[in-house]
Amino acid sequence: MEMMLCTSQTHQGFCSFLGKGRSVSISSTNVSLSRPFGGCGGDLGKLEWNSKRRDNKAIACYSVETVGTNSSNCFESNEKLRRLLKRRKLGEGFRHFEAMVQCGEIPDVDLCRDLVKAFCRSGQINKATRAVELLEGSRMVPDVKSYNILINAYCKAGEVQKAFDVVSRMSVSPDVVTYNTILQTLCETLKLNQAMEVLGLHLKSRKCTPDMFTSKAARKESGPQKAMKLLDEMRSTGLRPNVVTCNTLIDAICKSEGLDEGVRFLNKMPSHGVQPDRITYNIVLRRMCNTDRWEDALGLFEEMVKKPCSSPSVTTFNILINFLCRKGITGRAIDLLEKMPKHGCRPNALSYNPIVHTLCIENKMEEAIGYLDVMISRGYYPNTVTYNTLLTTLCKDGMVEVAIEIFNQLSTRNSCSPELITYNLLIDSLSKVGKTELATKMFEEMLKKDMKPDLLTFSSLLLALGREGKGVEAVKLFCDLEDLGTVGNTVTYNAVMLGLCKARQTDLAIDLLDEMVSKGCQPTQSTYTILIEGLAYEGFGKEALGLLEELCSRGVVKKSFTEQLSQKGAVTTL
Repeated sequence: MEMMLCTSQTHQGFCSFLGKGRSVSISSTNVSLSRPFGGCGGDLGKLEWNSKRRDNKAIACYSVETVGTNSSNCFESNEKLRRLLKRRKLGEGFRHFEAMVQCGEIPDVDLCRDLVKAFCRSGQINKATRAVELLEGSRMVPDVKSYNILINAYCKAGEVQKAFDVVSRMSVSPDVVTYNTILQTLCETLKLNQAMEVLGLHLKSRKCTPDMFTSKAARKESGPQKAMKLLDEMRSTGLRPNVVTCNTLIDAICKSEGLDEGVRFLNKMPSHGVQPDRITYNIVLRRMCNTDRWEDALGLFEEMVKKPCSSPSVTTFNILINFLCRKGITGRAIDLLEKMPKHGCRPNALSYNPIVHTLCIENKMEEAIGYLDVMISRGYYPNTVTYNTLLTTLCKDGMVEVAIEIFNQLSTRNSCSPELITYNLLIDSLSKVGKTELATKMFEEMLKKDMKPDLLTFSSLLLALGREGKGVEAVKLFCDLEDLGTVGNTVTYNAVMLGLCKARQTDLAIDLLDEMVSKGCQPTQSTYTILIEGLAYEGFGKEALGLLEELCSRGVVKKSFTEQLSQKGAVTTL
């Protein structure tokens, strides 16, 4: 456990950084920059106090180092804290930590960091802040990693001003991770220029140098120019901007300044001592694909291949494969998929899904199933969209049995967990090819999974039962429909009537017609066709003819309707 702190480094590196020469206020909609004192000397009293505070902490740490850090009580207390954190007993762990500090015991810095991290992960940022404050008030100084965890939590919660407050009171030097975290959040919540102005102001306050970000000349500079100046400013304060810093900047430049400016920044990175990595290239590649510049994207990909420090990753290939499939350039996408192993990349679900999906849309089912088999053999499974597209295409092509086989094979996988749309598709397809019994079993499976059928589910099954003349089953299912709170429509009523008429129960079908009208559902010409044909089928030709005449006289049906029925032989010609 590190107990020593260099007082000269503390004083030299941070007194000026913590100066209040400028105050910065940040919100999601505006940035307020104010200069309450001239230059940087307006708050030297606070600077001196902060300096003494840090020097005193360093002396305290030194005295603890030389007197009692190896006491058995301190060791036992830290071990207890370790056990509590391991068991995720944060409340009890915090109370024990608080008691340790009050008793003058020195908490282990790694355990303190773990405590802060655990509170931040569970959304208890206030508790994490309190833990850091207790450390600051004790004989122990939090390390930069603990501060970074807290700053990151505030940034993720959208409380950027509080993150800056933490930076302003840090007892140790902020590092590049500190600024990368803040820069990323600023770029997400503000415009790029505003983000660089705010961060540049904080960097400037460490040196009390002229402001190179907010001057009139600087405002006219492009995003890449300002970004490069920001990198230089970070270096001049002793920080070493890394590729993470540049990746944050290039992403923001591409979004706010345009792709060409992003490419310009990419090309300038090596001259500022930072080599682009695969993430840098992926950011630009994704932007190129989003703006339909696929030829530029493929050219940049070829450039990546030649550079060992930025060799393409699985994500790189997936970006290109997904884009090429969306553009219908499936052949090029498959070529890239086949090249992945050569570059040390193993295709994953995101590599296969776009190809299987596109092949289904192009009705190349044999190839689609081939890639699906390879995908499954490697332990990957289609996502819901690809899964449903595959089943839909198979059913439309009459390959219902193949669709059911794939459904049974994949339905237990989380990524392929059947949804209502999946069941509706298969139930409808099975119903249309006369496999009503199997469709009914699938319907019952839905109910067992507490999945509520909709009107489309009932319509598919009722039509199948109606065509097969299963009137009793149709009526029972129709009652289930109403019990579940689903309102029937013309299609469902007609389906039940058809089943009843084919079962020689036309009288019940006529009763259902009365119920249909009473519930505000208007009969159609198909409704009357079913009833007239039902009467004729049961030998009531005279009654059927009388009903038809009445419908014609009321203008409910047209003369052509009568002719159609006559051709079908349902009734004699009028």
